[in-house]
Amino acid sequence: MHSMLKASIAALATTAVLAGGAPAEGHGEKLSGDLKIFLDTSNPAPRATMEDMIARFSEMHPDLTIETTVIDREAYKTQIRNFLTANSPDVATWYAANRMTPYVSAGLFEDVSDLWMEEDIATNLASTKGAMTIDGKQWGVPYTYYQWGIYYREDIFNELGLEEPTTWEQEKANCQVILDSGRKCYTIGSKFLWTAGGWFDYLNMRTNGFDFHMELARGEVPWTDDRVRATFANWRELIDMGAFIDNHQSYSWQEALPFMVRGEATAYLMGNFSVAQFREAGLTDDQLDFYQFPAITEGLELAENAPTDTFHIPANATNKDNARAFLRFVVSADNQTLINNGENLGQLPVNASSSVDDDEFLNQGFEMLSSNSPGGVAQFFDRDFPAEMAAEAMQGLQEFMVFPDNLDDILNRLESVRQRVY
Repeated sequence: MHSMLKASIAALATTAVLAGGAPAEGHGEKLSGDLKIFLDTSNPAPRATMEDMIARFSEMHPDLTIETTVIDREAYKTQIRNFLTANSPDVATWYAANRMTPYVSAGLFEDVSDLWMEEDIATNLASTKGAMTIDGKQWGVPYTYYQWGIYYREDIFNELGLEEPTTWEQEKANCQVILDSGRKCYTIGSKFLWTAGGWFDYLNMRTNGFDFHMELARGEVPWTDDRVRATFANWRELIDMGAFIDNHQSYSWQEALPFMVRGEATAYLMGNFSVAQFREAGLTDDQLDFYQFPAITEGLELAENAPTDTFHIPANATNKDNARAFLRFVVSADNQTLINNGENLGQLPVNASSSVDDDEFLNQGFEMLSSNSPGGVAQFFDRDFPAEMAAEAMQGLQEFMVFPDNLDDILNRLESVRQRVY
């Protein structure tokens, strides 16, 4: 889908500016020429947020012609290498950390370290710099991130006399009470695999720590290592209890939501983007709450998944000065406050000078990520592991959840993939 955004859309842009969306950065610099933007934000809410943001940038620069192309997220993943190589846009969305690596290594992303040397960005985006850095250089800017954790039915916990667990033993004890009440502990839809990846991320980081998890992601540890087996042993404790809903491999993550909404399961390990879905399904904030995935190995610092979405300038872009101006606008404090508020992305701003929207779950996520994740911040399984390894591994993770006795075969297969990929 293509759309041309010019100054004629002033009504939308002016409304947003009056609402407080005008950025501090970029005023006084009038751009002209063209700017071609590719987006993977095809779902309605993020698409509207991005198009509104682009409209406000266009209003600031009436002599600039902006062409926006929105591509379905799954299709985008298969098309990105092609369009970065030929007929490249000036700006493209993507993901942080290891997901950048193939395009950095292939010379398809522009080095934007110069932007990160500018005082506003260097100061206000310092916490996300590591996720944008490869070989000591920065290859894009973040525009949003969000916490993962365990969303649960607070009203059912209250009914059963349960408290939020902080240890693995407490987690399992709660689960047994829930099972005894005739409910499942966790809903999950593993049809598209990545949700199983989220469970492995947390179990591995809690069993072995963030550094070990990233060593595994970089291919430095065999999948047959005893420490990896320990992670699966902890996972199997829940599987053998019957903690997860039946036939989860048949459901997408959205199709698994009703189990929790109906009270047939009490919790969901998921990203904060799920909150809007829970609310739309009828759960109130009095029924829904959130807690940090509990500790497993005593003494390990807690690490979290906080996937970070990003903008990049392709190396083959035609209008790189305009693209840099747009990236400055994207990360500006006012824009970050606006696009991440509860009426838009409903996520966390990357700019430290931005305001976090007054939302229970955003505030909990901000507190957790800023104050209680000293172990580190991972991006998510299929972002931290190379694409081929991630695809094969997530298939194995789903298989393990259904057929845990297949673990030896699964680990041997994944070890063969590791030796081929790295």
